[in-house]
Amino acid sequence: MKSENIISFFKEWTLIVSMVAGVAGYFIYSAIGFPPEVTTVVVEIIGYVQPLLIFTMLFLTFCRLDLTDLKFRKWHIWLLLIQTGIFSLISLLLIEMPRTGWRVILEGTMLCLICPTATAGAVITRKLGGDVAGITTYTIFINLATAILIPTFVPFVHPQPGNDMLTAGLLILSKVFPLLLFPLLAALLIKRFLPVFALKLAEWQELSFYLWGVALALALTVTTRSIVHSDVSWYTQLGLVGVSLLCCILQFYLGRKIGRRYGDAVTGGQSLGQKNTVLVIWMGYTFFSPVTAVVGGFYSIWHNVINSWQLYRHEHKKHNK
Repeated sequence: MKSENIISFFKEWTLIVSMVAGVAGYFIYSAIGFPPEVTTVVVEIIGYVQPLLIFTMLFLTFCRLDLTDLKFRKWHIWLLLIQTGIFSLISLLLIEMPRTGWRVILEGTMLCLICPTATAGAVITRKLGGDVAGITTYTIFINLATAILIPTFVPFVHPQPGNDMLTAGLLILSKVFPLLLFPLLAALLIKRFLPVFALKLAEWQELSFYLWGVALALALTVTTRSIVHSDVSWYTQLGLVGVSLLCCILQFYLGRKIGRRYGDAVTGGQSLGQKNTVLVIWMGYTFFSPVTAVVGGFYSIWHNVINSWQLYRHEHKKHNK
């Protein structure tokens, strides 16, 4: 294979390469057999590097964004109704039927549905030719909705000591908003006081995508670790695999269908389908159980496979024009 073909392959399948690298990286690291002390340090380093990568790629993406573009779109309300409505219905079902044998599957479904749009959704949306301002605005809305609905329902669905409504709401806000609002605020300040520098940064949009590739590899390493170390039975894992795949396909489909009605299928699909799966895993551990948290790892695989396929098709359409 020629070097040009290799470069082209990596450009077209960046996300798949990142996913394979992340999964393989975990198993290679495990096979080497580092002592627990080293693993603890590595996990801490990844915990710092991941937010830094996400901050940087969002900052670069937002450097092309105008604050006046952050407006409510009509399709926002339909997507919000889908996420919040189905989540609320399943919550009420579990409150009424607390001993159902489908509890773990239904809790996993709840997380897959209410989880906010991935902060990196803006990067993929830009790459696919969608509306960065539209998905950024929706991400803010759905994060607020999540911070309200999780504390409202989860203490009754899955009661735990210390997880009252106020504590749960503040936990979610502290987890998601700094990583979303800080890069946006930094980009707006740079554009206001250093406009020439902001224009230069706005030209580095390809870099933001490849930073996402690195962040994704790290995320898949952490995801693989959480799945491997979980005590979930194989049939429960199969159930979570199935429900995460179904939720992923359904949300991309509904998002694109609704977005298309308003002239923006790409942004609608990414807003509803691409999730902050690290947050899914965290919410699973924090508000439900380690078993439920596994669903976030599976969803991470599915939405990145769909993103890779979309990027592949988008690039080929551009080249064939």
